[in-house]
Amino acid sequence: MQLVFATHNNNKLQEVRSLLPDSIELLSLDDIGCQAEIPETGKTLVENAKIKADFVTKTYGYNCFSDDTGLLVETLNGAPGVYSARYAGIDKNAEANMAKLLLALENENNRNAQFKTVIALNLNGSYVTFEGVVDGLIEHEQMGEKGFGYDPIFKPNGYDRTFAQLPLSVKNEIGHRGKAMEKLIYYLKTIG
Repeated sequence: MQLVFATHNNNKLQEVRSLLPDSIELLSLDDIGCQAEIPETGKTLVENAKIKADFVTKTYGYNCFSDDTGLLVETLNGAPGVYSARYAGIDKNAEANMAKLLLALENENNRNAQFKTVIALNLNGSYVTFEGVVDGLIEHEQMGEKGFGYDPIFKPNGYDRTFAQLPLSVKNEIGHRGKAMEKLIYYLKTIG
């Protein structure tokens, strides 16, 4: 089976490729010649994931899935949420996003947060969504060299290290994207 993952993010692509069985040929936006930065104009993670998957399916004719992920910080009423990638500006700078978040939480004792991923799948004319969530805390400073986005400041519950300090195999097993992907893979196996 051939599927497009609607992303230009090589870190995400690597993470997802490591989860998929060999029977699924995963293509990126670059692989299908899509250089467009698909606008994420939705008000929710579900809407943004669907916008991206629909763009690829309608424009290029491929079965496609897309994800949208948000970091939801309890004391900030769920912010940055759907705007996580653009929290500090439209250039999607991870360092600036983390700096802004750490500043917003500087005097906060409640550092509870959760990562949430929603995957939208367009497959042979049908549309399905899958969700994965992981709870944790926002650290006071960046720790670790692995991962991307907010990984250096997010410590999942039950672990003493941030996502950026954990091996990819552990992150995939316990993380939001890994949980959503597990549901997607199970779905693909049951229909195919």
